[in-house]
Amino acid sequence: MAEPPQQLPLNLPHEAALGRDDYLVGRSNQAAYELLESWPNWPSPVVILAGPVGAGKTHLVEAFRADSGASVIDAGDLTEAIVPDLVASGAVVVEDTHGGVNETALFHLLNAARQANAHVLITSRTWPAAWKIRLPDLMSRLRAATPVEILEPDDDLLRQVLFKLFADRQLAVDMGVIDYLVVRMERSLGVANAAVDAIDREALAGRVKITKQLAGRVLDRVQAG
Repeated sequence: MAEPPQQLPLNLPHEAALGRDDYLVGRSNQAAYELLESWPNWPSPVVILAGPVGAGKTHLVEAFRADSGASVIDAGDLTEAIVPDLVASGAVVVEDTHGGVNETALFHLLNAARQANAHVLITSRTWPAAWKIRLPDLMSRLRAATPVEILEPDDDLLRQVLFKLFADRQLAVDMGVIDYLVVRMERSLGVANAAVDAIDREALAGRVKITKQLAGRVLDRVQAG
């Protein structure tokens, strides 16, 4: 019997739900979620949010931006010239600081925010000790910040995330498939995102139902890199 013809999976956009009500809270991210939810009553004007790639930092930042009206900028784009405009919003997010940052600009931002009674959220995959900061005054400011960490997800949160990722694509998947994936996959939301995307494409290309066998085969390929 001839195999059913495969169709080319179109790269149709799906809209991930990034609202506060869509953020899934578990033991691995509860502290970070509750701290950002407590804004503007933070224990210090500056918060450093650290977590691995795909841990949900972007989603949390988007929920914070919606609540606070914060200006959001990538650390690599931060310059002294734009600090006044950033601080004017009352809250600022500097993302992905582990990738490098203009130390003078960041120091200027923290000082300007303090003078304006504004808040600064800094996100990173690592803690400031790993950023190789050369400016002692900046390191002093960073040490005074409130640290909060998002850890790798536990099984329960990973299960919820997989369900949400499939739902974002309007895919109804049996919970047995999701449980099958949870047992076999790395504790990483990044892997979860990549696996669901690849599974969706594989099922669409073959015009077949998403089964444990299909999901396991695709997951193995994703995790093998």
